Amino acid sequence: MTARGVVGMIAVALIAAGSWYLAARLGKPEAHDDTGNTFSGGFYLRSARILGMGDEGNLLYEILAEYAEQKAGQEIVFQNVRINYSPRTSIPWTLNADTATIAGVGQAQEQVILSGHVRAVSTQGFSGEVTEIRTPYLELEPETFRAETDARVQIRIGSRSLTATGMLALLEENRLQLKSNVSGRFVP
Repeated sequence: MTARGVVGMIAVALIAAGSWYLAARLGKPEAHDDTGNTFSGGFYLRSARILGMGDEGNLLYEILAEYAEQKAGQEIVFQNVRINYSPRTSIPWTLNADTATIAGVGQAQEQVILSGHVRAVSTQGFSGEVTEIRTPYLELEPETFRAETDARVQIRIGSRSLTATGMLALLEENRLQLKSNVSGRFVP
């Protein structure tokens, strides 16, 4: 091989290496996985305590949660939730759920959507006996003391038990309305 052939081979190798380098640098950018590791511009809290106030500035209820996060649509999602009414409201109910969601700020009527093992308990419930309501989904309007679901509910009032599909509970009036498929067991 002549000197001219060696120089030609080196030139071809340099051109190949340069084009490979440029292709790598100018190629498509790598896709980044943005699931769960980015901040959406909202907030998050651990051991959250949110207070719901009445029109006159008095405490109506509190939401306690292990974790709360404001999502992109301004909704707030809570994990492992407990809702207590203030003793001043005379509403003896405590509600627990796996998750709760509050719609974005500025809604006319604040509604808390409870889901996953929802449990509402009152020591002064219906007929003056301990009352427990269980359902997978419940829409709570904490300021009007109203809870409603179209899902299956299980209700225990003392030793009596009922199941139904759908329920409306007016907590302030201590009144419960079952919607359909009601069946129960009453022990004297």
